[in-house]
Amino acid sequence: MEMLPKRKFSVREIREDFPALRQLIYGKNLIYFDNGATSQKPQYVLDAINRYYSKNNANIHRGVHHLSQQATSEYEASRRFIAQYINAGVSEEIIFTKGTTDSINLVAYSYGELLKEGDEILISAMEHHSNIVPWQMLCERKKCVLKVIPINQRGDLIMAEYEKLLSSKTKLVAVTHISNTLGTINPVKEMIQKAHAVGAKVLIDGAQSIQHTKIDVRDLDCDFYTFSSHKVFGPTGIGVLYGKENLLEKMPPYQGGGDMIKKVTFEKTTYNELPFKFEAGTPHIAGGICLGKALEYLSQFNIEDIEKHELMLADYAQDLLSTFEGMEIIGESKNKTSVVSFIVDDIHPFDLGTLLDKQGIAVRTGHHCTQPLMDFYKIPGTVRASFAFYNTVEEIDKFIEAVEKGISMLK
Repeated sequence: MEMLPKRKFSVREIREDFPALRQLIYGKNLIYFDNGATSQKPQYVLDAINRYYSKNNANIHRGVHHLSQQATSEYEASRRFIAQYINAGVSEEIIFTKGTTDSINLVAYSYGELLKEGDEILISAMEHHSNIVPWQMLCERKKCVLKVIPINQRGDLIMAEYEKLLSSKTKLVAVTHISNTLGTINPVKEMIQKAHAVGAKVLIDGAQSIQHTKIDVRDLDCDFYTFSSHKVFGPTGIGVLYGKENLLEKMPPYQGGGDMIKKVTFEKTTYNELPFKFEAGTPHIAGGICLGKALEYLSQFNIEDIEKHELMLADYAQDLLSTFEGMEIIGESKNKTSVVSFIVDDIHPFDLGTLLDKQGIAVRTGHHCTQPLMDFYKIPGTVRASFAFYNTVEEIDKFIEAVEKGISMLK
C-alpha cells in the first residue's frame, strides 16, 4: 500500500465517493447523522472488498499457492500501512481484532493476567460500556479495584480528581479519547504523562477519534490504543489494538488456536511471535485489507481540513438547536468534536428520533452504551447527531427544520 495523491478538501466531491448517501429514505434524500455508531463506506473500499472476494479469496499465512500468497501480501501490507498511519514503531505492534470492544477485552484479559489483588484500574465517568465491563470482569477475576474519574456538568473530566486518584497502586488507566455521547475531547496526552509518573500503563479508546483527528501513538506515548474499522469508513468486524512491543511481548496469548503457535505437541505448545501470538484462527481477511484501504482513502485529505469542517458543522448545529425552547444540550465542553446530544423537555428521545427517520434523517437515540453517564445527568437518553466529513450545512438546516416539526407534533 502507498499513500494516494493528496486531494483538495471538497465536500461535494467527497460525497460522490459514498454511494449510500445517494439513496432515498421514505422518498427523501438520506441525511446520515449516525456516524458515531458506524460510518458509510467510499466506493474505494467497496471495490477493494469485491476485488478480494472475487479474485484473491484464500486463507493467509498457510498456503504456498498464488491466491494465498497474494492475500497474505495484501493483509500484511495493510498492517504496515496502519502502523505508518498511527506512527507505531513497528508493524508487529498492530494486532488485528474484531474491533475496539475486542481490543479492550484482549488487554483486560491478557495484560490483566499480570495484575494482582489490590491493584487499581482507573476509568472515567464518560466511558462506553466496552471500556467499563471488561475491567469490572477483570476486577472480579483478579480482585483488583476499579475507580472512576468524575466529570462536571459540562462533560469535562475533573483533572484535579484524576490526579488524586493516581497512586503507586494504579496499574492501568483506560480512558476514551473522545466521548461518543458528549463529543468531549479528553486531554489524553497530559493524562498519559501523569499516569506514567506513578508507573501506570494507559489504554486509549480511540473508537471516536481516529476518524476525526491526527493520531500519533508515539507522540501520545500511550501503551495501548484501540479503534474499529467501521467507524473510520471501513468494514465491520475488524479493528486494531496497538500496543508497545515490550508490553505485548510480556503478555500471555488471549486465545489459542491456529496461527498463534510455533509448535504444538500434546505435552506443550510454544507460541508464535508478534503479532500472530494474539491472532488465533482465520481472521477477517477482507476486513483487514479493507481497513487499510479505508485509511488509505482518508489519507488523501489533510486531517486538519476534516477537523475544521466537522467542528464547524457541530458548532452550527448546536447553536441552532440551542434556540429551541426546552432544549438541553448534553455535553458542552469547550473542547469537543462533531457530536451534538440533546433532549427537549419531556419528549422521549426515541419518539423524536422516529419522527426524524420518517423525514429521511438518521440519528441515534438512547443511552449510547453510556448508561452511567445518563444516570449522572438523570436522563433516560438523548438524541445524538454525529457528523462526518461528508455532511453539509444544508443537511443541518433540513435537520433543524425536521426537529422543529417533530417537537411541534410531540408537544
